[in-house]
Amino acid sequence: MIITEAAAESAVPAVPGDAKATGAPEREQLVWPWKDAAIRALVQRIHQLQAERAQAFRRLEEGHRQYLRSGPPYDFPRYRSTVHEVTQAFAAASREVLAVEAELAGPRAQPLLASHVRRLQQLEETRLATVRSRPPP
Repeated sequence: MIITEAAAESAVPAVPGDAKATGAPEREQLVWPWKDAAIRALVQRIHQLQAERAQAFRRLEEGHRQYLRSGPPYDFPRYRSTVHEVTQAFAAASREVLAVEAELAGPRAQPLLASHVRRLQQLEETRLATVRSRPPP
């Protein structure tokens, strides 16, 4: 499914940590692939993530329409699966957006750009809350 693929692509890959250096059992250390990317690449990634979120919203709306057309009796397991997939895609995109924001606010010293990314994230959270509280048609 496209949403699941998008979530998988947004995930931060893990690499084995150096267990000998810490004396702790080996753990996976997260590596962010955008750490040394140009600011332009970070902005482009935000744009890609927004496209993924828009696609996820469309999938959620379509899943809801299919659910309403499926009954009674309604096909709740299928709808629940769709909601789960979309939720995972939203969560993956949000984690990465927050990581980009942190990168821009911290090491890249781009506070204005970071604030725009933060506002975008807040608007997406508001949009999700609106969808959750919307009464069924």
